[in-house]
Amino acid sequence: AEEVGGVEILWKGPETEADTAGQINVVRNFITNGVDGIVLAPNHSQSLVDVVAEANAEDVPVVIFDSGLGEGPAIVSYVATDNYRGGTLAGERLAEALNHEGKVILLRYKPGSESTEQREAAFLEVMSKEPGIEVLSSDQYAGTKTEEALAMATQMLNKYRDEVTGIFAVCEPNCNGVLEALKQTGLAGKVKFVAFDPSDTLIQGLSEDTVAGIVLQDPFEMGRQSVLALAKHVKGEKVESFISTGEYVATPDQQDE
Repeated sequence: AEEVGGVEILWKGPETEADTAGQINVVRNFITNGVDGIVLAPNHSQSLVDVVAEANAEDVPVVIFDSGLGEGPAIVSYVATDNYRGGTLAGERLAEALNHEGKVILLRYKPGSESTEQREAAFLEVMSKEPGIEVLSSDQYAGTKTEEALAMATQMLNKYRDEVTGIFAVCEPNCNGVLEALKQTGLAGKVKFVAFDPSDTLIQGLSEDTVAGIVLQDPFEMGRQSVLALAKHVKGEKVESFISTGEYVATPDQQDE
């Protein structure tokens, strides 16, 4: 907003990340209050469709960022990681860490989260092309909180303790729970783990060789590009329909770079 000048940001979100009804109410209240535009990261791709259509009806432009919106309403732009490519990078890194042999677990996030569904689909696509790798489980949801992920990961690691050699989790709360589960089950470092999104604990895991890779996004640039796109649109300037903010993999070997 400072970069553009003359833009005021009104920030508000639901009480919890998974509160879809709360997010709908936030958007609806902004429409009612007559804002000049909305930047929205939908926590459910389908459930936010109707309220964005309401914004359309009131001529309030909407930029979607971070996680996609279902088809229907008009949006100015979608600003995000290429989540499918991010999932591909995760799959390739795990296959590399396993020397292309082993048995792996995919832990999903929550139904309706477009960004993580893209990561999950791409990861499984990579695994399907690895003849030496078997997917032991790919249908379990770890939930939206670290505690939920810890419980689910512990359950899965204990179930497949004698088989599993690799695991992938698709967002930061899940990944923190998985790393803790690996530690508690004594499998940290033995089971190759690829995470999506960094945290202090996961970064430390790279140094300790308990994390084989972390797929990185650029959330700062997502926020920046979203505001720039909306400001351009309000001024009548052309905006690209999709703005990619990049995705990268950190590994123990190049983490300092």
